[in-house]
Amino acid sequence: MENSTLKNLLIEYNKKKIMAEEIAEENKLKLYEEFPKLFEIDKKLSSLAINTMKKLINENDKKLVEKLNSDISNLKKEKEKILKSIGKRADSIFPNYECKKCNDTGFVFDGNSSKMCTCLKQKLYNIEYNKSNIYNLEKQNFDNFNFNLYSDEVSKEKYNSDISPRENIKLIKDICEKFINNFDDINEKNLLFRGRTGLGKTFLSSCIANELLKRGKTVLYQTSSVMLDTIINYRFNKQDSTDIYEHLLNVDLLIIDDLGTEGINNMKLVELFNLLNARLLNTKKPTKTIISTNLSLQDISKAYDERIVSRIIGYYNICYFFGDDIRFINP
Repeated sequence: MENSTLKNLLIEYNKKKIMAEEIAEENKLKLYEEFPKLFEIDKKLSSLAINTMKKLINENDKKLVEKLNSDISNLKKEKEKILKSIGKRADSIFPNYECKKCNDTGFVFDGNSSKMCTCLKQKLYNIEYNKSNIYNLEKQNFDNFNFNLYSDEVSKEKYNSDISPRENIKLIKDICEKFINNFDDINEKNLLFRGRTGLGKTFLSSCIANELLKRGKTVLYQTSSVMLDTIINYRFNKQDSTDIYEHLLNVDLLIIDDLGTEGINNMKLVELFNLLNARLLNTKKPTKTIISTNLSLQDISKAYDERIVSRIIGYYNICYFFGDDIRFINP
């Protein structure tokens, strides 16, 4: 991963943080003018906090320290009462950070150390790896999901199913929502989306990604061909792919698109199995995978190693998309 990319993002984060804090400070000064008592309390609190620290360092008078702490507690209660009377406007004196986990610093404390926040990780993924391949998350979400794009016709002959495409996609959507809600459950299966192009596989992957991003998860998108070429290059040290390989193993949600277009050989079969298996066995945290393919199960069984097929059958919910190409349907 490019250091310059991280550096630029941290500059952007710092600007956002400073701006949020400056706006909060401006709002606080306005409230001070309107509610002078609030200013007096904050001034006293600041003074008492300093005095408490001095007493703790220089003296061993527990009663005096207890008195100072009691005064601070009473002032805080008085302040809370005033803020409550002000209503929602009182919230404006606190910085409205874009990320509430890291307060727009890009890092969160984990015990005695800090680690990169998921929001910063995701921005790096989007810039370095997802790029233009990442879905349009603003439009491709469950709010814009339209069942009417799918036929309600039941035709065994046409669709090779006893239910209509519309009923089928409703069942698939239910599976996707269960996948999202139980994401951290190690027993929740991964997803395999199979079916012809133009039936909504990518759209549903985007919907899932969108929801998980809202919940603070990280998402990495790769086409099968690019992903496996990257791993092979990593193995042969043809390029610095250490970061991407580690991310493929540990990102919360990995979306592998277009399985079956990668030009299979023995080396790629081994690497694909190792990746899928490592993500299933990840002991650090639950990691889930969505695989999208135009191949039938029979085609997958013929093209891929038996171990890969067994992992898919055993650890993936297989969702079969059928119907008419929704890209050419006006709802």
